Amino acid sequence: MKIPFSFVSALAFRYLCSSKKNGQYYNKVNNVHEELKAVSQFLTEYATCLMASGVHTSRIVRNTARIAESFGFEAHMTLFHKTIIMTLRSKDNSHVYSTVNTAKAGAINFEFNSELSALSWDAYDNHLSLDTLWEKFRAITSTPRLNDWVVWILVGFANASFCRLFNGDWIAVAAVFIATLVGFRIKQELGKRHINHYFVFTISAFFASLIASVTMWQQWGTTTDIAIGTSVLFLIPGVPLINGIIDIIEGHVLAGTARLINALLLIICIACGLAATLLMMGGKLL
Repeated sequence: MKIPFSFVSALAFRYLCSSKKNGQYYNKVNNVHEELKAVSQFLTEYATCLMASGVHTSRIVRNTARIAESFGFEAHMTLFHKTIIMTLRSKDNSHVYSTVNTAKAGAINFEFNSELSALSWDAYDNHLSLDTLWEKFRAITSTPRLNDWVVWILVGFANASFCRLFNGDWIAVAAVFIATLVGFRIKQELGKRHINHYFVFTISAFFASLIASVTMWQQWGTTTDIAIGTSVLFLIPGVPLINGIIDIIEGHVLAGTARLINALLLIICIACGLAATLLMMGGKLL
């Protein structure tokens, strides 16, 4: 039986149209997947930077989800003490991309917190492109921190003020000021060498309290006990304690518990350093 040429032409044309549509579909899928991947890489970097600078979990989740929404995606995150797991998906749930990133170690920086939070609102309100977001993000994170020597002096004055606040006399205040300068400098230098931070806290507490205990050895002043007790207050992990409580209250129990356990271990290290000084003095204040 002879097949009409027009029928064959119609089949061929339909096949070509179908192939073209399939090709367009796969190109569209690949484009969405690549966009999900690129946005996910930025968001995980953004979230780890927030975590390192001392932000509580709910704020990290809100800021990250806000940027994802500006691209038309939804972000779902699980945060642990050293790991961030994020799933980014399209609104119709047809495309999903998951990433895992390791949390960075970094010093607490409230200026970074404020600037990065403002960046999330800028992205949401103005629908910034990914390249613009990377540019602004790098500009924020490359901003030089306050000079170490300035921080060193300011911490000394702050801790000496605590001593005065607890009714320490001026000799005790001077002793705490010097003790804080030594202890904080040790903390800075050991931190730069990436030594275990539990060891750093123990050694810093020991030397700070040891210097403050000179007032008791020499019987200088009448508030030597206050001088020794307040000499280690600059080491108290206030931000992890506050963030841990906030996380638990807001439902991030695992992250909050991890923060509180870490803060508790640091407090134990401070206590060990202080106890070592008191034992060297014969245990007079134990």
